[in-house]
Amino acid sequence: MRRALFTTSATIAGVVLLLSLKPHQQEDSATPPPTAGGATSRGTSGGTSGGANPADGTYRGQSVDTRYGPVQVEITMSGGRLSAVRVLRSPSENGRDREIASFALPQLTKEALAAGDAHIDAVSGATYTSEGYITSLQSALDRARV
Repeated sequence: MRRALFTTSATIAGVVLLLSLKPHQQEDSATPPPTAGGATSRGTSGGTSGGANPADGTYRGQSVDTRYGPVQVEITMSGGRLSAVRVLRSPSENGRDREIASFALPQLTKEALAAGDAHIDAVSGATYTSEGYITSLQSALDRARV
């Protein structure tokens, strides 16, 4: 009887410990984007340098590690507005990852262009990919000083 009680208690404790573990990748994606020293902007033309009006050009967002793989976007600013979003990296480990990315990323891009910022809704069924996209988009917009 004592042995059964001990075994049951140890099993429950082990399950609780396993369920409380968090993947290491999640912690990395929660870090804030790098400061202006690490900003990567390419092809910028002579826009104003103030924080209110971003310079026209192309700005690369940080690569965000999600549970299913990295997500990274690059934006193009034109006339002080978001004019294009290009996905540089997306989860593609297996067929299911590619399938989810193929329907989620165009929806996210369409919403981002309509909104003009990173305040967009996640795509149902692609939560991790959506969160990575939104985080990378926001870091690119920060680099453009939007």
